[in-house]
Amino acid sequence: MENRLDRIKKQLHAQKYKLTPQREATVRVLLENEADHLSAEDVYLLVKEKAPEIGLATVYRTLELLTELKVVDKINFGDGVSRYDLRREGAEHFHHHLVCIECGAVDEIQEDLLEDVEKIVEERWRFKIKDHRLTFHGICHRCQDKKASEQKQA
Repeated sequence: MENRLDRIKKQLHAQKYKLTPQREATVRVLLENEADHLSAEDVYLLVKEKAPEIGLATVYRTLELLTELKVVDKINFGDGVSRYDLRREGAEHFHHHLVCIECGAVDEIQEDLLEDVEKIVEERWRFKIKDHRLTFHGICHRCQDKKASEQKQA
C-alpha cells in the first residue's frame, strides 16, 4: 500500500498538487477499501475514524481532485449515489461493472471488452474516444445460486 500511496503522491506532484495530510487520509481509506465502491459519505466516515478533524467538505474536494487527476473514477450505478473507485494503475480505460439488481453487489471486470467497438466508433463516426464505461445490470451468480438452492429445498 505504501508503494501505491507514493505513486499517487508523485501523480499529484506532477500536476502541481501536494499530498496534504487530509488528502493522504482520504487516499489511505480508498486504498484500504479498494474492493468496495464507497460513496463520499462512506469515505468521510472512515476518514473521520482516523482523523476526526477532517470535515466532509474536505473529503468531497479531495475526491473531486482525485477524480480530475484520474486517480479515482466517479461512478453511479443508477441509484443516484456517486461512488469512488480507485483506477487500476496503468489502465487506459475505466473497468467494467456487473451490478446485481437483487442484492446490490457490484463485481468488476478488469479486462477491456470494448476495443473492437471503440475502433468501429472512431472510424465510422470520426469520434476520438478518451474513455468509456460499461455497466451490466442483472442477477449475480450468488443470487442465482441461492435461488437454485431454495428451489431444490422446496
